[in-house]
Amino acid sequence: MTAATEPQIKDAPVASFKDPRALALSRVGVVDVGSNSVRLVVFDGAARSPAYYYNEKLMCGLGAGVRESGILNPKGRARALQAIKRFQCIARSLGIEPLSAVATAAVREATDGEDFRREVEETTGLNLRVIDGPEEARLSAQGVLLGWPGSNGLVCDIGGSSMELATITDGKIGTCLTSQLGPLRLKGIKGGKKATSSYIKEVVSDLSEKIGSKPERLFLVGGSWRAIARIDMLRRGYPLHVLHEYRMSTKNARSTIKFIRNTPVDELQALSGNSAARMALVPLAAEVLSRLIKKFKPDNIAVSSYGIREGLLYEKMPDHLRQMDPLIEACRFSEAKDARLVGFGDVLYDFVMPLFKSGPERWHRIIHAACLLHDVSWRAHPDYRAEACFDNITRANLGGLRHSERVFLGLSLLHRYKNKREGNRFENLARLLSENDLHMAEVLGKAMRFGAMMWLQSDDKPGKFKWHPRKKVLELHLADSARPLFGEVANARLQSLAQALEAEVVIKRLKSS
Repeated sequence: MTAATEPQIKDAPVASFKDPRALALSRVGVVDVGSNSVRLVVFDGAARSPAYYYNEKLMCGLGAGVRESGILNPKGRARALQAIKRFQCIARSLGIEPLSAVATAAVREATDGEDFRREVEETTGLNLRVIDGPEEARLSAQGVLLGWPGSNGLVCDIGGSSMELATITDGKIGTCLTSQLGPLRLKGIKGGKKATSSYIKEVVSDLSEKIGSKPERLFLVGGSWRAIARIDMLRRGYPLHVLHEYRMSTKNARSTIKFIRNTPVDELQALSGNSAARMALVPLAAEVLSRLIKKFKPDNIAVSSYGIREGLLYEKMPDHLRQMDPLIEACRFSEAKDARLVGFGDVLYDFVMPLFKSGPERWHRIIHAACLLHDVSWRAHPDYRAEACFDNITRANLGGLRHSERVFLGLSLLHRYKNKREGNRFENLARLLSENDLHMAEVLGKAMRFGAMMWLQSDDKPGKFKWHPRKKVLELHLADSARPLFGEVANARLQSLAQALEAEVVIKRLKSS
């Protein structure tokens, strides 16, 4: 999917977290019993773009050896049960019962899987829902849609014992398939690398025939894919170490797969910081990815940290909530929680937007997000406030936000508190933006820096800008109620904005409508 075909996400008129149906989703706990790991996630906050209130994982290897023995790994089973007991205890202490719990490939395929499910229920009271492969694919696709509403592509979710595929077209889920391409299962294939490679090729070819059309993008879901992406980042010297929505070209992905093939696993582990249990699966996952790229020929690849657990949360949402912009909803929630004047972010957005009317429409929602966040870091020490803004935003758990957009948002908020960005530890991240986008982030930051001086009641209008880019004239039409606020400091900030625009300032009285 090219930039031109990125999904256009629409703003909602009312914040989702104020919706009574969304309030019921403000604290949701999910247990995911996978073939390789068992995890508890507790979501909290704005329902459309929740924060991770609690997140704990144990690498149990429940599915190790299932292909050969037909039963769950006995040691992994004991560890998984103990982990679930702990998670249930944590949930009770947090008051979030009942938990939503699912088990995937290992439990559904092992002959003792039903016995394990009963044991979990008898010892913990937790109702463990064992889902089939297509259902797992559907839930993973829903997780992707939690972060990318309206997306197009092929979701590839790799676990320990299986790999699921799901097509998404304009945000709608289509074909859902499952396969036995999980690295734990591939380890059990006899005949060495040649036999394993032949098996992967055969299975991917069969999946391709069932999928049909060529996807624009591969969405990669699962810990082994994220480990590969982390290695890709390090190999390329990529400056922003946030895995969610990290993009890889097929060329870079092939180079990283080759690097993994030629580098000992212990060296890869030391380089990437991945666990030994995870790294043991990465070489086989890399071979699966290589075949997927060769067969499906996607335009690009995107990493999603959202998967089956987020898909379970998405499952609980009413349709109107699913259609809301996850970025804007998260920013609205942050404003409501931390800003001094809730609602002023929307006023500020209307105030600064005339400066960007000729700019790319895809940045409008990012500008809106910046305005909603412009005051949420006021508690930080003034000497570090600008860097704190940048650091928080570029590393925050946010959906619907590309890496370049993260940096743009961070830089605009940095300039909200500071005129210059040179000399700070984030300078290397600026290379993710074009010169034009860097300039736009500076203008936005300085416009917000000035606009914040025009602080009236949240629904009052301080005035409006008129920007004449060809004439290089910036008109400020001040409302009468805002005139007493236009003092020396405000004027200095206005002149700084004009300097960034290389413009002459003209101040006029706002005519009453």
